[in-house]
Amino acid sequence: MTGKFQRAIAEKVAQAAPVLERASLRPELREADPRARAAARAAQIRDDNGGMDEGTDEFYIPKDIIPDGWTYEWKRHTIWNQEDPAYTVQIAREGWEPVPSSRHPQMMPSNWTKGTIERKGMMLMERPTEISEEVRRIEQKRARDQVRIKEAQLSGTPEGTMDRVKPTISKKFDMPIPEDL
Repeated sequence: MTGKFQRAIAEKVAQAAPVLERASLRPELREADPRARAAARAAQIRDDNGGMDEGTDEFYIPKDIIPDGWTYEWKRHTIWNQEDPAYTVQIAREGWEPVPSSRHPQMMPSNWTKGTIERKGMMLMERPTEISEEVRRIEQKRARDQVRIKEAQLSGTPEGTMDRVKPTISKKFDMPIPEDL
């Protein structure tokens, strides 16, 4: 009698309990819609590359990722996979430091182990904008001084000789374009 009673209770419990189906252990052999997945991947590639034009600048740095007060530039890191320690010391003295890859992880592969951002032998470097502007002013002054010296050489004459007519110097660069092209 107890066997019938236990069976009846087990049947009632089984009817009252929700039926749990076991999840399939096999992965699906075919994707639901491979075209939709391909379109989504194509859109992601276009967004990441900024278009498929061959003229894309692979060294472009979006202005919005550069922190305020800092200047980013690509600097030579290796030539034929060889580092140049003298050049590395020179740019360090000029205030350049490597940008940490942790600051812009989207610029390097996910498995990148170095702490810097590198592309084709170049390394992304940073220095304060204040220093970059100061260096730019010094370089512009040096260039203007070189032009003034050459102008003086063209219009000057040695002592005891006749005066020269001051030459007309154009500081524009107009390159003629051949007509047969």
